[in-house]
Amino acid sequence: MLKIDIHNHILPKEIPDFKSKFGYGGFIRVHPTKDGHADMIRDDGKFFRAIEPNCMDPLVRLEEMDKFNVDVQVLSTVPVMFSEWAKPEHTQQVNRFLNEDIAKSVEVNPKRFVGLGTVPLNNPSLGIEELHFCMNDLGLKGVQLGSHYGKLNLNDKGLFDFYAEAEKLGAALLVHPWDMMGKDTMPDYWLPWLVGMPAETSRAICNMIFGGVFEKFPKLKVCFAHGGGSFPATLGRIRHGYNVRPDLCAVDNDKDPIEYLGKFWIDSITHDPVMLRYIVELLGEDSIMLGTDYPFPLGELEPGKLIESMDDFSADRKQKLLSGNALDWLSMSESDFQ
Repeated sequence: MLKIDIHNHILPKEIPDFKSKFGYGGFIRVHPTKDGHADMIRDDGKFFRAIEPNCMDPLVRLEEMDKFNVDVQVLSTVPVMFSEWAKPEHTQQVNRFLNEDIAKSVEVNPKRFVGLGTVPLNNPSLGIEELHFCMNDLGLKGVQLGSHYGKLNLNDKGLFDFYAEAEKLGAALLVHPWDMMGKDTMPDYWLPWLVGMPAETSRAICNMIFGGVFEKFPKLKVCFAHGGGSFPATLGRIRHGYNVRPDLCAVDNDKDPIEYLGKFWIDSITHDPVMLRYIVELLGEDSIMLGTDYPFPLGELEPGKLIESMDDFSADRKQKLLSGNALDWLSMSESDFQ
């Protein structure tokens, strides 16, 4: 079966000194260490993360894809690179650098890589401009979005023109959690990643449902990372809140949240066969796509293994999860990779 991983991250081997260019700091640099490894360090000297060659070198990435029989990766940047806190025109310049780098990787290996860009939604007009550049000039298939942009949530009416353009272009949108809520109050035990990220994804889904985004833009092609975060497990609570306090929940959209199941995609990263089975039954087998969060340790370390291990899934269902649904989301076909 064709295997398409829609959620993985890549970085350029070198990143410009944006601090010197823009006159203020906070940006990420890549500092090589040894044997192709590197450290991601903020330009104030604060360490962020160590990365291995597979995060930067497409050739290493291809070798590992072959090892796990992954035919295609849909590339997106590492969310810390969003730089949504910067001045919008500078955010766009950072995004443009990353987008052009991803496009180069796709150009060299068009049968193995598909690209998603990044857009400066801290200024929706610039976001629309960069979306058009990504899709019309670079040939990318869509863009990766954050779960929020500072105080701007994904239900903000200021984003509706962007959604209209994304819908018109048929852009695949991958919503990835970042700038996790509560991170400053739970510094221990990796809780921003274990607790904050799932909550951020649910925040994004709820904002788009309650904010009427899916109602107004029914053809919008949105996938939420990390198995939908905490949304699937708390849907009962969310619906109950909608039913008992419509004065608070149904302010912008009076439709039951359950009506939107099957109107968006989520990836398969659940690390749990019970949860994978649950999200397939909840959203439908046409709404789940293989995503691994490669090459990071919280991802699926053997891409596709969980889906392939599900003895009660038919071959047709596995095919949908491993590639068929991704092809629909990307508006592509198997022939594009042959």
